[in-house]
Amino acid sequence: MYQKHPSKKLNELFQEKPYQGVSPEKAKFLFVGLDANYAENIESQNIFDKVVEYHSDGVSFWQKYKVHHPFLLNEYRGDGKKYHKNFARIGFQEKDANSISFIEILPFPTVGRNKLEKSDLSGNHLSQINDWIMNSDVKFVFISSGVANLMRKSKQFSWLPEKPKEQFKNLRMYRQGENKFVFSHLHFSNYGKFEKQMLLEAETIRELIKY
Repeated sequence: MYQKHPSKKLNELFQEKPYQGVSPEKAKFLFVGLDANYAENIESQNIFDKVVEYHSDGVSFWQKYKVHHPFLLNEYRGDGKKYHKNFARIGFQEKDANSISFIEILPFPTVGRNKLEKSDLSGNHLSQINDWIMNSDVKFVFISSGVANLMRKSKQFSWLPEKPKEQFKNLRMYRQGENKFVFSHLHFSNYGKFEKQMLLEAETIRELIKY
């Protein structure tokens, strides 16, 4: 169950680009999430112009403002900072922007608290995600357990096992192939008792930049 965001402009941006950052087929790092969630009144907030700028060209946004997402700008005061602050711990820089892509298993923006189910998912969008993961030059894919569960339930990712099979330093791996690695990681919105493991995972992801 989900609530689609009422913003016509946001939905148009997602329809044009159902991803953030560089186009997934051109990425080296691909992060797969659940949904892109925004406050219901985001259009009336001062940050909205930056949100539009980000979704229009995430690579240029990162290179211009030195942060990967508008929620990290000082002028933003809403929810969602935790996720992006945790992601920023990895240590990616603006010079890495053209190698990083973010996709969600819902192809449009949402609002409020959502608990996604198999019936919420679009077969066409999932097929596109599978193609981006398996048939592009993406080298490192990152999927949290909640996302992986929905992907398995969809029956469109036959290569995705029930549990990670191997370990690479502080990250578990779902799949290791020729020049392609699919990792399991803690969702970036976690905190508290997960803090130590998240820092260790960020350290390992940072090491992958040089490969």
